[in-house]
Amino acid sequence: MADPNTVQSSRALLADMQVWARSLGFQQLGVSDIDLSAAEEQLQQWLAKGFHGEMEFMERHGSLRSHPEQLVPGTIRVITARMDYWPETAADAWQVMGDSDLGFVSRYALGRDYHKVMRKRLLRLSQRIEEAVGAMGYRVFTDSAPVLEKALAQKSGLGWIGKHTNVLNRDNGSYFFLGEIYTDLPLPLTEPVTEHCGSCTACIDICPTQAIVAPYELDARRCISYLTIELRGSIPVEFRPMMGNRIYGCDDCQLVCPWNKFAQMTTESAYLPREGLDAPKLVDLFSWTEAEFLQRLEGSPIRRIGYECWLRNIAIALGNAETSDEVLSALNARLEYHSELIREHVLWALEQHC
Repeated sequence: MADPNTVQSSRALLADMQVWARSLGFQQLGVSDIDLSAAEEQLQQWLAKGFHGEMEFMERHGSLRSHPEQLVPGTIRVITARMDYWPETAADAWQVMGDSDLGFVSRYALGRDYHKVMRKRLLRLSQRIEEAVGAMGYRVFTDSAPVLEKALAQKSGLGWIGKHTNVLNRDNGSYFFLGEIYTDLPLPLTEPVTEHCGSCTACIDICPTQAIVAPYELDARRCISYLTIELRGSIPVEFRPMMGNRIYGCDDCQLVCPWNKFAQMTTESAYLPREGLDAPKLVDLFSWTEAEFLQRLEGSPIRRIGYECWLRNIAIALGNAETSDEVLSALNARLEYHSELIREHVLWALEQHC
């Protein structure tokens, strides 16, 4: 195990790590201990209410999620890092959502899959630390294992968890990705910050499906991000009209957050829009073959929902679009599609235009 010898040297190492992190494209680095007992209790209460829906993986791993030392034996610290993703060149989000001929894709998913980008950078950071201190035990994560990343980000001072349950930073808003390095390196901790949501309820009020059932409490079963990304079956009829033209994720709660006026634009070319996904025409997307879907979205996080769910989501958006010959033609072209799931959503969409 690597072991900085003094408090002074460990703090110097932390300062160096923060410099190295910035050189690798991260905007902030923190260090947390591994006591997640408070977050564990909140997670258990959330699971008991069934708010995780069909995300059974949230309960499958038992205590691994809240006990880093069980997931990676020897872990005593978690290095946390964040990376901005908001692309300045993307079409205005509200304008896209206001045009029913277009499809809205959450701004984090317009470019390359952040899992791959962040993981490579975290590995490089870990290797740089090893060069400085010698061999150490570590493992990197980016939303890729049972990790309570928001709780760790909060404990390490990257921000506080807002009423919409996203991590908020007073100087940078919430448009950033999180990543972690579990390590046996006895680093000094970085201090948590106080929360600053105050009496604001903008995120709660704007949610199209009222998924934020109370401050700091999200019922994922109602959340458009869950419905369009995590849910694999039929989307409940009651939520379909509320989804509008959101075909992959939903940014409403972040778009209205006052703290995001301080959000920084990404400098990472990997996160810039690809395939016109910042303002795509729904009928064009709906015409893609499965081969086109796989080819055009190679390296994109969208690919993980699969072609069938992609068509399902677009069918709902077309059902919510203004009636036109183009929309009706696109829907009718899929009416005999081999997937029962797609046929069901296409039929619903056509009924909206009767």
